[in-house]
Amino acid sequence: MLYFLLSTNLSGLELFVFIVAYLLSILIALVLHEYSHAAIAYRCGDNTAKIMGRMTFNPMAHIDVFGMLSFLFIGFGWAKPVPVNPLQFRNFKRGQRLVSLSGISVNFLLAFIFSALTYYLSPLLFVGGNEGLHFIGYFLQFGFYINISYAIFNLLPIYPLDGFNFVKSFLKPNNKFVTFMERYGSLILIIFIITSAFDYFYQYFLYGIEYLFFGLWGLF
Repeated sequence: MLYFLLSTNLSGLELFVFIVAYLLSILIALVLHEYSHAAIAYRCGDNTAKIMGRMTFNPMAHIDVFGMLSFLFIGFGWAKPVPVNPLQFRNFKRGQRLVSLSGISVNFLLAFIFSALTYYLSPLLFVGGNEGLHFIGYFLQFGFYINISYAIFNLLPIYPLDGFNFVKSFLKPNNKFVTFMERYGSLILIIFIITSAFDYFYQYFLYGIEYLFFGLWGLF
């Protein structure tokens, strides 16, 4: 990501506006994703995240320094995982499913909202050389792409992502898939990310959802 930024023809101020909009959109996507995990876990009976200060909108409670640096340098990163104790859920399976889907759902909702704002406002925000308007335009565009990307990524049924925890809630603890993923999932995830497999998966879903959302707004 940093290489891309430095290779652009943006002026110093425009580049600064671009980077700030990018980082702000990341913070919103990550903070609301993690907060939703903590809040839904609490609603389901588990107060672990609340006790540990994770049921908050304060970015400092959720941000992983290396994850943010990774976002800046390579365009991919992460936040601190929210601690959850499923044994405290009033309904074990239901709690697992709701917590797993909460972050993904929030990111999809944010992407949906940002897609509408991007579709209707972006053509008006990049006219002329007003950096303030450009900031809003970049922020709206990043808001859509980052949230939809984060949602798509977390849908993967690979440990330790939300998609895996959702699938796991339907299976027995000693299921071979669960056992295999809990042992090798992190390694599989790294391989998936650094190979072209992730690019194909990401582009297929991203372009499909982008076409769906923006096509929807085009009807009005």
